[in-house]
Amino acid sequence: MNSNVIISTERLILRNWEKSDIAPFVQMNSDPKVMKYFPGLMSSDQTLQFMERIKLHFEEYNYGLFAVDEKSTGEFIGFIGFSHPRFESFFTPCVEIGWRLRSEHWGKGLATEGAKACLDYGFNVLNFDSIYSFTAIPNVPSINVMKKTGMKHIGEFNHPSLSEGSWLCKHTVYKISLSEWEADHYKCE
Repeated sequence: MNSNVIISTERLILRNWEKSDIAPFVQMNSDPKVMKYFPGLMSSDQTLQFMERIKLHFEEYNYGLFAVDEKSTGEFIGFIGFSHPRFESFFTPCVEIGWRLRSEHWGKGLATEGAKACLDYGFNVLNFDSIYSFTAIPNVPSINVMKKTGMKHIGEFNHPSLSEGSWLCKHTVYKISLSEWEADHYKCE
């Protein structure tokens, strides 16, 4: 396996970032469909700053948001992985799993497939005790991914980076613990 590959699934490769990811990452972050549940589109400069934060996170923790390729084509289709929320709430500090895929790859189960593989990696390689995910309440597609991975709803909060009047302010939080993951994935047959 390529040393750049961190996780491989039936249809996806989760890997370290490369310079060739910049253009499709900028394109993805400026797509109104992809960014619908975020405060706004990201400019090229904002995307480059985001990539730098991803790189710094990897340097500090030795894990982070992985670049994702579709295995059959080798095409960059987004990211899936781990981060640490940089705000205070009832569930922080924590490890968060998140994802963002190019819109033409939605509806194929790829986010769920990649998130499940990432959760497995988080629990079995990185030895996390629990993993959280959160999104704006209107973001039903992401909430569905959380549910399909076995995560459980634990509450709601107003995101401190968004104004109270924003339709995106109210967020929902999901969590899965190591014991829940093991119970769901290592059942006796």
